[in-house]
Amino acid sequence: MSDLAAPRCVLWDWDNTLVDGWAAIERGLNATFRAFGMPEWDRAEVLARVRGSLRDTFPGMFGAEWERARDIFYAEVRACHLGVLSPMPGARAALEAAALCGPQGVVSNKGGALLRAEAAHLGWGPFFATLVGAGDAAADKPDAAPILLALAACGVPPGPDVWYVGDTALDMQAARAAGCRAVLLGDAAHDGGAANAAPDAAFGSATALCHALASLARSPAPGRR
Repeated sequence: MSDLAAPRCVLWDWDNTLVDGWAAIERGLNATFRAFGMPEWDRAEVLARVRGSLRDTFPGMFGAEWERARDIFYAEVRACHLGVLSPMPGARAALEAAALCGPQGVVSNKGGALLRAEAAHLGWGPFFATLVGAGDAAADKPDAAPILLALAACGVPPGPDVWYVGDTALDMQAARAAGCRAVLLGDAAHDGGAANAAPDAAFGSATALCHALASLARSPAPGRR
């Protein structure tokens, strides 16, 4: 951590980074698969295979009927997602530590309306200057567009003093595409491991990230304060 300085802004991925919302995603996918006579996925498959946004992945999965699949998926998810949502261990403390450094936002491949409803449900809205979900920008992760949209809302230009924190290689790709520091949270065991993600910095847990952010906030880079 010796080469790290306090970030000017922290942007976060949502699912499996700040929250566990996989039960709703699994239910939504399997309701859709049943409607199309397709094999269902267990939790391990969901964790291993869900990366891109719905608009990027459903056309390849469901062909010309992808919009019907979308509607089935979203109906199932909307019916249950707030009831099964829970914060990841240490996530709130990490948000509190990041708030010492500068503005925060979320950039997720979850639909924007679902994302904002979940943040409000947890009472986390005040942490964030913006919450950018799938469909809110011209393109979704790993494209740079949603990160750049979030940074514009935060009033911060892209650069290595912006951290994008996520749990997958796709998140790291999106951070680099936007010219920001790619920060891995967790071991990415569900995504080929940390070596596959190739982050600029990595933290094994939200608690470790929290401690690092709090320490860096007390010792900002010269000229930053």
